Amino acid sequence: MPTADNAVEQAVIDFFATLSTGDLEKIRARFHKDAIWKVMPTGIPGAGEHVGRDFIVDSFLAPVRGLFIPGDPKVIIDNIISKGNTVAVETRGVGTLTNGKKYNNTYCWVIEVRDGLIYRVREYMDSHHVSTLVA
Repeated sequence: MPTADNAVEQAVIDFFATLSTGDLEKIRARFHKDAIWKVMPTGIPGAGEHVGRDFIVDSFLAPVRGLFIPGDPKVIIDNIISKGNTVAVETRGVGTLTNGKKYNNTYCWVIEVRDGLIYRVREYMDSHHVSTLVA
């Protein structure tokens, strides 16, 4: 896993480590109260824009995590680069769904950090892989 070159990258690394735990309250604490998370592909569960820390955690992340067995999915960071308060991250999401199917997807994220917290997320992934597993 890459190491952070600055505080903004460290905030993102810490966010993904927390996200991998599945602890929704600890995840909530990583978000700015006015956070926006946009799933860029269309036609998959969770696609679109999710606004506000509590909505993101309660109405988006909790149901997504519910598709997986407890403790999954895990996020593995492969690459991280930043400029100013914006970070680009290549990751893999791996885990097992409650239906027994294995999940192994690649992601690219563009994340803005404000006051050390996750403020804006743009999430890109192999949407075909998602749709075949959760359909």
